[in-house]
Amino acid sequence: MTAARRTGKRVGYIRVSSLDQNSIRQLDGVDLDKIFTDKASGKDTKRPQLQACLEYIREGDELVVHSMDRLARNVEDLLGIVRRLTEKGVQVRFVKESLLFTGEDSPLANLLLTLLGAVAQFERSLIRERQREGIAVAKKAGVYKGRKPTLTTEQAASLRLRAKTEKKAALAREFGISRETVYQYLVAAAR
Repeated sequence: MTAARRTGKRVGYIRVSSLDQNSIRQLDGVDLDKIFTDKASGKDTKRPQLQACLEYIREGDELVVHSMDRLARNVEDLLGIVRRLTEKGVQVRFVKESLLFTGEDSPLANLLLTLLGAVAQFERSLIRERQREGIAVAKKAGVYKGRKPTLTTEQAASLRLRAKTEKKAALAREFGISRETVYQYLVAAAR
């Protein structure tokens, strides 16, 4: 956590959990040379912009992330990413936690990284547990209907009809949904 001198670029990594979340607030006001943004759940291993960021960043650069839970899925993931970067000569800064890791970190810095990462992982687990419990109670009471469909009945019918002759990726872009969602609508229609 020492304040070693940075010689390279200041690179930001932002992750929001859903497409409609605003990513700007995470590193608002932080002076950065380049930003990589993923719109994916923290549990998702497919974070293409994180991979691009890790390939882009070089010795002497600094990676700036809003908070530890934005960078990693769990403590093991967090420790691995920070270790790989600092071994490569990259500094890692977490804005919310006010921590900077340089690779010349003390045992206390490593303890803080592990401890704060574990707290974030624990919080996510509690949120998921409360969510599951709430859904179970709502289902039992007959008030839980599940997630609302992304497309209207008419849009879904149009999608299914056009999917027979048009490319799924083009349809996904047009309807503002993922290709996975296109396929889910097609599978649901086949049942």
